[in-house]
Amino acid sequence: MRAQTSKTSILITLTAVLACVSSSASAQTAYKYRDASGQWVFTDQATSPSASTGNAVTLGHEHEALQISVQKVQTPKSTQLIAINECLCVITVKLTIVQSDIAEVPEGSNYEATLDPNSRQVVVEVTGAGGALSYHWSSALGSPKAVHHPPRPYRVPFAVGATFTVSQAFPERFTHVTPDSQFAVDIALPDETPIYAAREGTVINVRHDSFTGAPLPVMLDQANVVEILHDDGTIAVYAHLHWDSIRVHIGQHVALGEYIANSGNTGFTTGAHLHFAVLRNAGTTDVSVPVQFAGIGGTPVTPATATPLTAY
Repeated sequence: MRAQTSKTSILITLTAVLACVSSSASAQTAYKYRDASGQWVFTDQATSPSASTGNAVTLGHEHEALQISVQKVQTPKSTQLIAINECLCVITVKLTIVQSDIAEVPEGSNYEATLDPNSRQVVVEVTGAGGALSYHWSSALGSPKAVHHPPRPYRVPFAVGATFTVSQAFPERFTHVTPDSQFAVDIALPDETPIYAAREGTVINVRHDSFTGAPLPVMLDQANVVEILHDDGTIAVYAHLHWDSIRVHIGQHVALGEYIANSGNTGFTTGAHLHFAVLRNAGTTDVSVPVQFAGIGGTPVTPATATPLTAY
């Protein structure tokens, strides 16, 4: 099964709702890559061209909203591949050369670059007359030097006093099968449940225009999301949000417990829920990190599959 889209949003969450929590639940992995024209291609087949990039994913980012791109500039005198970061956070870009007629840039070559916010960098440069050159690229958000160090346990991201069930959390990995979702927490929230910031930070990415959800690869780029950069360089992802419910904007600082959106059922999903994850840049890809929520008196609580979670 394959779907191609001109959008570069690749927010994907393969989630198990509570009714599916059993030993018979089957995992599903999606793959993505950029084709020669720069478009994202989504597939559930590991034997696709994506296998060469190792990009089995469950989470990603809206690159158009983040304004991250790679441009090829060719003149009679030189060929350049330029990474552009207009995001509010540090990023790492990885380039893989897929096809090349340029001897100095052989096929299969990999190049990496770390860019500060609002900057650009020449990643590949060859002087002289160029030839055909195509490539795949991906990016990881946040500094590769980031260390997850929250000042306190995370606030449970729904209303104080409410209790809902965790439908998937580590070590169970029914559908959280890749590093960026390994420690993600799925919470079975009814559609349009208010969501509150689990930690203070700066909004670096939002999407709010999707209104459908289904467990199909064609939905990989259809989830509404808020991403918040923390002061330690990690990034919180709140995914599958309700259509047009997002109350924050890129560049806004949000306080702990601030109302940011409503839960929903958008994107690659089997039902209404909140997918919450904290990511750090592991070099060239984002990986999830373990989180604990605040219990009674701020006591750390480790989320567990099929158990209740209460906000204090």
